[in-house]
Amino acid sequence: MSAPTPRPGRLPCSPVVLRDGRWWLVGRTGSIPASDPAFIAVLDDFAQAMAAADRAVAGLRARQNGSCASGTGEGR
Repeated sequence: MSAPTPRPGRLPCSPVVLRDGRWWLVGRTGSIPASDPAFIAVLDDFAQAMAAADRAVAGLRARQNGSCASGTGEGR
């Protein structure tokens, strides 16, 4: 896997889960480990992009909440 390792859990809107540092394809009848290195690299990259987007949104929300809390409420 590429560094840094993505956080464990399911990728949103997908049948893919990261468990114990390994990607799994999950279906109604069970799950199988992902074994194709190219596919695993794409999953790692996508998970990293999702994590970066989550951090960016959290930063924007924090900045927005900070400006609301320090403002007088004018201009709303």
